[in-house]
Amino acid sequence: MADHTSTVLAQAAATGSDPVINTVIFSLFVAITLYVVYRASSRNSSRSDYYAAGSAFTGRQNGIALSGDYLSAASFLGIAGAIAVNGYDGFLYSIGFLVAWLIALLLVAELTRNTGRFTMGDVLSYRMKQRPVRAAAATSTLVISLFYMLAQMAGAGDLIALLLNIHGAFGQALIIAVVGLVMVFYVLVGGMKGTTWVQIIKASLLILAVVMMTVFMFGKFGFSVSNLLSQAAYHSPLGDKLLQPGGSYGANNLTKLDFVSLSLALVLGVAGLPHVLMRFYTVPNSQEARRSVVWATSCVLVFYLCTLVIGYGAAALVGTKEIKGAPGGENSAAPLLALHIGGPLLLGLIAAVAFATILAVVAGLTMTASASFAHDVYANIFKRGKADPYEEVRVARLTAVVIGLLSIIGGILANGQNVAFLVGLAFAVAGSANLSTLLYSLFWKRFNTTGTLWGIYGGLVACVVLVIFSPVVSGDAHSIVKGVDFHWFPLKNPGLVSIPFSFICGFIGTFVGGGKADARKHAEMEVRSLTGIGT
Repeated sequence: MADHTSTVLAQAAATGSDPVINTVIFSLFVAITLYVVYRASSRNSSRSDYYAAGSAFTGRQNGIALSGDYLSAASFLGIAGAIAVNGYDGFLYSIGFLVAWLIALLLVAELTRNTGRFTMGDVLSYRMKQRPVRAAAATSTLVISLFYMLAQMAGAGDLIALLLNIHGAFGQALIIAVVGLVMVFYVLVGGMKGTTWVQIIKASLLILAVVMMTVFMFGKFGFSVSNLLSQAAYHSPLGDKLLQPGGSYGANNLTKLDFVSLSLALVLGVAGLPHVLMRFYTVPNSQEARRSVVWATSCVLVFYLCTLVIGYGAAALVGTKEIKGAPGGENSAAPLLALHIGGPLLLGLIAAVAFATILAVVAGLTMTASASFAHDVYANIFKRGKADPYEEVRVARLTAVVIGLLSIIGGILANGQNVAFLVGLAFAVAGSANLSTLLYSLFWKRFNTTGTLWGIYGGLVACVVLVIFSPVVSGDAHSIVKGVDFHWFPLKNPGLVSIPFSFICGFIGTFVGGGKADARKHAEMEVRSLTGIGT
């Protein structure tokens, strides 16, 4: 079946349509978005414009952009592949990603918008000692952003490997480098305003593409869900188990525990993702922040319902063996399905949208990481809050270049991993490092600087250490490092341990640190977060 895949792709390439269509459509997207970014950059006249787009976007616009930031290569490529290969258990990613928005809506969206200005560090340091807390917030933001970018870069390598039948590591590495360079250009030129418009364009195209594929799929099976599912089960090695829980996480008690850990990370991680939190500053008030989350949730719901159809459709029409045998493995399910149902033209469209997805998400992450370093570290730690705004923006742009280079290197190393799984790790880091301190800062009167530092660093270090010594890195057939085994932590996702650990660290640190929290600053923060007064 792998040979059949290569043959189909080779035949498409031989006609000249497949690579030409892919290149033309993707180049068209890049050209249009570069023009949009250039036009947006002409209005980047201040620090607020560069970091928060001047808070000029409506809730609807920002909600679509939020979904664009959120619906990444992990969602489109990784989840569709996970459903096609593992069935019901793959769909659990979709459920976790969707439910997570309820946490963001109810607990952090409005409060974060009212309390901060540009970064997550603004919220965490509001009633704490500025310098150590901002340093900790910037550290967690950079680590989370790099984890998240690994998934996007790995997705880029897998996608191009499939489209152009590139098996060599050098060719895939070159593609990942090109993605990184274009992404850096978006951030350097457009700032948050340009990046937001890229997200809006990309999210609209992505949702349109998955709806179109879903309609095509239903048409193939007479618009019958039962026909689709029965054919998917018939062509899968799992048989009817494809439609039941346990295909991926039901082998033993350890895998079931791993599933619980993954679910916890997915549901709690979104509220701690710095690039999601930073988007709330691009709207003018808390009401628009709430509208943003409602619009984002609606877009995400439509998208994930479609991925269910696409995943099972890939199992029915493409088959597990062909998916696993193709360049890119599981991440190739959606593009292969497009090739089967619409030929090279649909493949070109879907591939271009997927590639645009990767570009846009990585640009958003780079924007967030560079803003956090420039605003929290450079301006408020090195310059003690007295940095020149133009110099601060220049530092942000330089940081974006460095982060782009690091993400390219990391993406090359992580190439071949399921991108949905890699994003699950990023969510675990976000939930471990940021969620506990955000909630404590917003809702616990006694919480202090020591508790904040313990919560951030304790959760961050615990999560990263457990990942390094887990089967993700070594000791498994699909580990990043092959041929060695130094793992001692049995779970592939550390969220079950690291997220509660961060809450415990923050709680203990608050009492160990001694000293009373500033009651006046807490009262001021509480009023501001709930009412928006002073924003």
